[in-house]
Amino acid sequence: MAGPHEDYGIDAPTVVRNLAVIGVVLLILGGTTTILLLLDHVRPGPLTRVLSINGLSTGIVCLVMASWMVASSRWLKPRVARALLDARAWRGDEAVLDVGCGRGLVAVDAAKRVPRGRVTGVDIWQERDLGGNGPEGIRANAEAAGVSDRLTVDTGDARALPYADGTFDVVASMTVFHNIRDGAGRSAAIDEAWRVTRPGGQILIFDIRHARSYAAQLRAAGAVGVRMTGPILLWGPVGWRFSATKPGRDRDPGGGCVSGSGAA
Repeated sequence: MAGPHEDYGIDAPTVVRNLAVIGVVLLILGGTTTILLLLDHVRPGPLTRVLSINGLSTGIVCLVMASWMVASSRWLKPRVARALLDARAWRGDEAVLDVGCGRGLVAVDAAKRVPRGRVTGVDIWQERDLGGNGPEGIRANAEAAGVSDRLTVDTGDARALPYADGTFDVVASMTVFHNIRDGAGRSAAIDEAWRVTRPGGQILIFDIRHARSYAAQLRAAGAVGVRMTGPILLWGPVGWRFSATKPGRDRDPGGGCVSGSGAA
């Protein structure tokens, strides 16, 4: 999906940095202690054994985790994002909202799929969630991908989206809502996604930890065609992706209407 000049950053960069630093420090301590023990320069004891065995093993685990998180952000996440958007049969004229767009991994790919449509990316731009997170990042990636003419970038909270009811044909979001710490906030974000989706429109979400509860909430709101795929392993916790349709009538490419459909 990503072109040679697009850069979608590293998720949770502080966590990745901390794991890498701790891993290196523990490897150095554990390795040094092990060498000193082998050379009989220190006396075996509880502390030296802990540093030798636990230091080495824990350091390796931390470095493996940091590497896995980088690999997830750079190579696996784009695959999941592409599969998320593949769940829709695109017409090419949709109005799309990417909630928590970050540097535009989902928004830019969606813009490639709607040559006659419009994509809006909205975020509160938290650096702890994504390295280099900011409006300039998504704009640079849209420019590199050649879709900047059909992408709009806004600042707004997923729990109170700054859009009218039924504005978008597609509302997408990837690895965003779990960053809202309280259940009431996550529930409000799902309600907002539902509110701004047009009748006949579609919601596409991938998230870790709570995705199945989001799907249940949308079913309770009346969503049809709820289809879940998973578990999908990214970073550490497993995630799920799903699509859901808001019942009603939606536009067709010619400006008419088609009936929303699907079975839960």
